[in-house]
Amino acid sequence: MPVHYIPIPKNLHLGLAYASGSVFANRTFDANDILSHLILQMLLYFNVFFFPFWWISAAVMLELKFDILPGYYQGVLVTGMVLITAFEGLRLYLGVVGNLKEKVPELAGFWLLTFLLQLPILLFFLTDNGIIILPLERAMHSLYLVFLLSEILAALQALRVMTRKLTLQFHLRQLRELQT
Repeated sequence: MPVHYIPIPKNLHLGLAYASGSVFANRTFDANDILSHLILQMLLYFNVFFFPFWWISAAVMLELKFDILPGYYQGVLVTGMVLITAFEGLRLYLGVVGNLKEKVPELAGFWLLTFLLQLPILLFFLTDNGIIILPLERAMHSLYLVFLLSEILAALQALRVMTRKLTLQFHLRQLRELQT
């Protein structure tokens, strides 16, 4: 059996909607909420604990196959390990600070270091057959690659949310200055 409601005038409907909006407003929401990205923070946290294990396994595997590699591969692999090791601490620091303190330049630096430096080196470690990829090495590099790709996507999402919020704050500040 259908239910029929009595239509109400439009101005009364708008007035009731306005009144209910002010009565039932969510007063627990803070306009200055920190928009840190939880998934990115969890990935960074786990990466801090995973990286030493990755480094030890990569160093041991490099030591095992170092003598049978050609000289140029020896140099490339050692350089790649040194670069990843040198930039990992800085990269994770920029990611944590940029995420928790909503600092776009730091988070963008984290994203750039990850995307332009670590990802190509790790993909080289995984795909070049001339470096004699061992099973443990393939597993650890693959897991680290999953971390890096997840961090790239999460950081991109966090950057998008942060820049939208900061843009909105900027425009609201400009509007307030025009009104005064």
